[in-house]
Amino acid sequence: MYRKYIFYLRRRVAARIFSPAVQLSAYSDYAIRVLMQTALCRPRRVTVAEIAKTFGISRHHLVKVVHDLGRNGYLLTQRGVGGGFVLAQPPEKIKLGDIVRLGEETDTVIDCREDRDRLCRLRPACRMKRILDEAAGAFFKVLDHYTLADLVRRPGPMRAALGLENT
Repeated sequence: MYRKYIFYLRRRVAARIFSPAVQLSAYSDYAIRVLMQTALCRPRRVTVAEIAKTFGISRHHLVKVVHDLGRNGYLLTQRGVGGGFVLAQPPEKIKLGDIVRLGEETDTVIDCREDRDRLCRLRPACRMKRILDEAAGAFFKVLDHYTLADLVRRPGPMRAALGLENT
């Protein structure tokens, strides 16, 4: 029994150590999905309900994302009967880095606080924050190199995968 428990703990610790450290917020993920489906369905209008159904995402969560994308100039939205939204810019102009920055609370990886009011005791001597900030900068630099057009470059297979062939 003891051996099984130690093996279980080792697997759990290894999974934590080797699991990916960078993870987008659900907001960033949803924003990219909204833009991708909207680009794939051009020139017709897309609705929140359609995207919610396609990806199995809560309509409630998508409404805020679509509103913010419209407010920031990525979507043209129309309310009411016959409403929906279309891209406000060509896909080639929409940089992925800009979209991810909209959805992330900060572009730093750590904030060097042990709790709300107290900074980490290592802060004066630690170089980790600078290194992680540099890594985050590199992450966004790569994302800034790609656009929405790069994500939807092969629309046929993507439409098929999402069940959008008849749209």
